[in-house]
Amino acid sequence: MENNYDIIAIGETTIDAFIRLKDADVHCDINKENCQICIAFGAKIPYESVEEVPAVGNAANASVSCARLSLKSALVANIGKDRNGDLCVDSLKKDGVSTEFITVNIDRATNYHYILWFHDERTILQKHSDFPYKLPNLGNPKWIYLTSLGEKSLPYHFEIIEYLKNNPDVKMAFQPGIFQIKIGYEKLKEIYKRTEIFFCNIEEAKTILNTEEQIEIKDLIKKVYELGPKIVVLTDGPNGAYAYDGNESLFMPIYPDPKPPFERTGAGDAFSSTVVAAIALGKSLAEALAWGGINSMSVVQEVGAQKGLLSRVKLEKYLKTAPAEYKAKKI
Repeated sequence: MENNYDIIAIGETTIDAFIRLKDADVHCDINKENCQICIAFGAKIPYESVEEVPAVGNAANASVSCARLSLKSALVANIGKDRNGDLCVDSLKKDGVSTEFITVNIDRATNYHYILWFHDERTILQKHSDFPYKLPNLGNPKWIYLTSLGEKSLPYHFEIIEYLKNNPDVKMAFQPGIFQIKIGYEKLKEIYKRTEIFFCNIEEAKTILNTEEQIEIKDLIKKVYELGPKIVVLTDGPNGAYAYDGNESLFMPIYPDPKPPFERTGAGDAFSSTVVAAIALGKSLAEALAWGGINSMSVVQEVGAQKGLLSRVKLEKYLKTAPAEYKAKKI
């Protein structure tokens, strides 16, 4: 099969319905952690607006991000034979993402998530359809981008490993989702060992390593590296990101927001997928980290995970005018 894709994302797609709340309270610990959103129980809660955003989710976001950055991109995912599935396919096609690997299930519903949006943060109410996972014939792309899958997808990961064994030239990026993090390293150790570049945040790294200890980030990232990935990137929200490739450790600050973030959904997906896209385009790790921060900054200025994703031309314009301090630093 000759498809010549630069990158194929494997995961889920969904529709996000953003419900902007007017009346709510947020309660946090004194250190501003463990925050909870509170609304009146048993009451009628007014909301400001609702907006549907189709064809999102970690894998779909990555496929769109890469397509806008000039890579030939495709998505492997499941949808239902319904209106929401049609909306997802149409949206992907408009962004130049190939849908040839999308499986339409006549007896399942397309994933649909509700997002409670208050100030610049969001709480996601999600439910995944129980799709029958099966890896299609992917041909021989340059990269695959594996990310969030449902709770019954463990055998699917073994299919992916077999595919990678039979296609040793294909590189893999791995951005685990909730289920993949929850089941830990041992069941997915072959995935970790085959990973070219790995992404998660600091708390997720501790969960994967099954530790609650206070560990210096420089040491934490090396422990994740020991699981097998050739490059590890740990994100720390507005504090920036850290990377380690076995030789040097880097810290990447965030790109300065031109104005306060509007809505944060998809910032992590934008960062991770853009780093992979830049590396696929021949950039160094330090350059790729700078690309990632710019796209992440742009995404939080818009509603949803994709509206703010930049073209390569626009991203490179931001890069040329970036502050002098916006660069990866050795640590």
